Amino acid sequence: MRQIILDTETTGLDPALGNRILEIAGVELVNRRLTGNHFHRYVNPERDSEDGALQVHGLTREFLSDKPKFREIVAELLDYVKDAELIIHNAPFDIAFLNHEFSLLDLKPVREYCPSVIDTLRMAKDLHPGKRNNLDALCERYQINNAARTLHGALLDAQLLAEVYLSMTRGQESLIMDVEQAPAATAAEALTRASLELVVIRASDEELAAHAGQLEDIEKASGGKCLWKQEG
Repeated sequence: MRQIILDTETTGLDPALGNRILEIAGVELVNRRLTGNHFHRYVNPERDSEDGALQVHGLTREFLSDKPKFREIVAELLDYVKDAELIIHNAPFDIAFLNHEFSLLDLKPVREYCPSVIDTLRMAKDLHPGKRNNLDALCERYQINNAARTLHGALLDAQLLAEVYLSMTRGQESLIMDVEQAPAATAAEALTRASLELVVIRASDEELAAHAGQLEDIEKASGGKCLWKQEG
């Protein structure tokens, strides 16, 4: 199964207010293994970032001024993500921005290209209700080193999220039965009573005498109340 862990950085919080994507990155997983096939592009959003967003990602308009426009990288992006399952932290946010960018280019919504989307924020809330479940908190919880994350960056965040996702879903593969392995019941059914031989090891005369002496000592010490003597 091919999965793409996707992350974006944007000029603000709401595409309806004209905010745009200015960085996008993807990390590829195939059968739960990182392939090293990454996608990472800075994008010229053709506008300034809002102050709050700029403090998060630190990508100035000057830095992005010579970067390609979204329309110049969209074909490459679609080729990279097509038919893959997307894994996104707080997926509704990124999907809204992607759909907005696609609509500006008369393209179909994301789910027309990637029919399956996993929201790791929703997954984390289900696994850890009442806890902090942002990416930094999840890295701390799953002991993933995020020391390099001084600012948000799409590629670094996607790489960290890949590790978080694998940690959150670790053990799922053990639920898949190996069809080549014989069921345990098959071996149990072969152990019929007729095939079992009960081995009885009897006490020697010396062992019986020692046991009788022990019971006599208990009888004397208890004032004649040794249950094993009474049963014997």
